[in-house]
Amino acid sequence: MAILTVENVSKSFDDEEILKDISIELNKGELVSILGVSGSGKTTLFNLISGLEKPDSGSVILEDEDVTGISGKVSYMLQKDMLLPYKTVLDNVALPLIIKGEKKKIAREKAREYFTDFGLEGTESKYPSQISGGMKQRAAFLRTYLFSEKVALLDEPFSALDMLTKQTLHEWYLEVMDKIHLSTLFVTHDIDEAIMLSDRIYLITGKPGQITKEIVIEKPREKRKDFNLSEEFLRYKREIVEELNKKD
Repeated sequence: MAILTVENVSKSFDDEEILKDISIELNKGELVSILGVSGSGKTTLFNLISGLEKPDSGSVILEDEDVTGISGKVSYMLQKDMLLPYKTVLDNVALPLIIKGEKKKIAREKAREYFTDFGLEGTESKYPSQISGGMKQRAAFLRTYLFSEKVALLDEPFSALDMLTKQTLHEWYLEVMDKIHLSTLFVTHDIDEAIMLSDRIYLITGKPGQITKEIVIEKPREKRKDFNLSEEFLRYKREIVEELNKKD
């Protein structure tokens, strides 16, 4: 069942068409990736879905609600963790609840309940400068989740991490996502990352950007240990590379 539907969305800036007739779906509990080269309009698409921008045509439907051009309905995590350096980790994480009108004490209590599930126990009173890059991303993920518990938009959240930290966070995020029943739409230009994490992958290519292919990853997420070393993985990768390298 689709929790998020993007229907025939197009967007131009200064008479330059950036996205053309984009249609995608995100089902409950899925992780779906938008994969494409730099400049193909991936971040613009997220700005439209999150309501930060309004499309020239088309619509964005969250469950049964038309949320086209309306912000605050889905959570959106950018590449950088964006934690406020002068606030503790707990206060950073609780910020969305406070913005929604919760009293600070109650917001802290609600946020604290998730610290164990998100692997953040012991960091509540620390400041961002006192924790690792991986911990900062976990805190940012939790803050994103508390903003909206239905759908998370993640724009290359692992790109600044080293390979080992990235792999650890990949496994951790999938476990947490299943535990809290979160649906995730994920933007990346990293082919390996998209294959390892996704249930489905939409490829966006060309100028203006268009969805040219949908790839279903048949391997269950919970059985992907060492998947990147398999021939099956390489077949997916070759298919994606061939599509992204096609010329108009």
